[in-house]
Amino acid sequence: MDDKKWIGDWIDENAGIFTEVNDRIWDYAELAFHEYRSAELLEDMLGKAGFKVKKGIAGIPTAFTAEASVGSGKPVMGILGEYDALSGLSQEAGITKKKPREGCPNTGHGCGHCSLGTGSLAAAMAIKAWLEESGGDGTIIYFGCPAEEGAGSKQFMARAGAFDGVDFVYTWHPSDKNAVEAVHMNAIMGANFTFKGLSSHAGSTPYLGRSALDACELMSVGCNYLREHVIPEARIHYAYIDSGGTAPNVVQDRAVVRYEVRAPYVAQAKEIFERVKEVARGASIMTGTSYECELAMAFTEYIPNDALAAVADECITEVGAPPWDEADYRLAKDFMESYGDEAKANIRNKITKLYGEDRLEEIWQHPLDAEIHHYDPGKIELEAGSTDVGDVGAAVPTLNLLAACSCIGNVGHSWQMTAQAASPIAHKGMLTAAKMLALCAVRTAQRPDIIEKAKEEVRKRNRGRYTCPLPDSVAPPLDTY
Repeated sequence: MDDKKWIGDWIDENAGIFTEVNDRIWDYAELAFHEYRSAELLEDMLGKAGFKVKKGIAGIPTAFTAEASVGSGKPVMGILGEYDALSGLSQEAGITKKKPREGCPNTGHGCGHCSLGTGSLAAAMAIKAWLEESGGDGTIIYFGCPAEEGAGSKQFMARAGAFDGVDFVYTWHPSDKNAVEAVHMNAIMGANFTFKGLSSHAGSTPYLGRSALDACELMSVGCNYLREHVIPEARIHYAYIDSGGTAPNVVQDRAVVRYEVRAPYVAQAKEIFERVKEVARGASIMTGTSYECELAMAFTEYIPNDALAAVADECITEVGAPPWDEADYRLAKDFMESYGDEAKANIRNKITKLYGEDRLEEIWQHPLDAEIHHYDPGKIELEAGSTDVGDVGAAVPTLNLLAACSCIGNVGHSWQMTAQAASPIAHKGMLTAAKMLALCAVRTAQRPDIIEKAKEEVRKRNRGRYTCPLPDSVAPPLDTY
């Protein structure tokens, strides 16, 4: 049996089911840790397909696993799925002008996780069907992973042992190109700093007050100076969660600010974060306030697994790019033209870098990636972003694939991405991703030498044991989002 053709045909025959699931999750547009209907839909689909579903993994109501074994049940393959949306990104589907949905919450799939979760669903079901049809051996587990846009879930799942015994994991993300993702993504740590002081009349007796808001502002000053004295790849972000009230004539006795630190490796992020905590302590001393630091999230850095990448690069090349037609190109061009001049200049630079200056006009007129960009282990770029997929990769061999689901140069976390995520462009990209994931998994399952090599890469990184960047005392912040 031709595995590529069989898997491709199976996914194509069931394409209507998966595009409907994609669009239903897109319509739900549920935020981090609140993806109840999205998770239930995926669980129901997998249960009906013969998977054994376990809900509430790692104490997270919308996290789940769905497992199916065939033959000996070895090796054990994992596929990751995400399905959370973002706030502030309500948008009509397929519309190339900004048009929020009427009568709906202001949420939207501006990162395409509706497609991510559904593409992974299609892949897991195709793998099970292939094993049964071909008489192969293996266990396929779909990991339902909520809240990637929030505090993450995969680090909590890894800490709880959800990935123990899994031989390898594949995942993917909607993108504007087709490739094995060749990036090293930053580790990140985040916490809420709560300052407590004394309230008083800001006009008549300010000397009796101790301002928690002053402490937050002084912390910002200190962190601004700290930025000069950390490694250049590091990032320090902040946002006020509670500014202490709206009355200027009251000394604020409570204020909360959230800080996040990114760095290429989790050890670096931890070291810088300790320095941020010292800045907070200094701010509390200067203002006569007290403070508490509540660690809420942390991701390990993501580094692609070279052994898996070698197999995956061949598989995605065989599958090929999504089958675009002229209607797709026209829609993509309209979306690309909806961006401002600065974004368009950035798109031109991206096209030139990826395809060459001589193809700028050609790609500009047809801005959908119709090629496969090959993986080069010698050209891994540092990516400023972060993902909880890094914690899966620190526990078991893991690889992320990219499939084009949007116009070239698309800006993530935008209304344009929300609109494209339930369009024919995303449908074709999502189905192509499913074929890529499924073929990668079944081919890797047939290569025990590759699996062992991939595991050795992980052992060198984690020294034989996954260590969660969050202590056991830190629970998933279910009520924060």
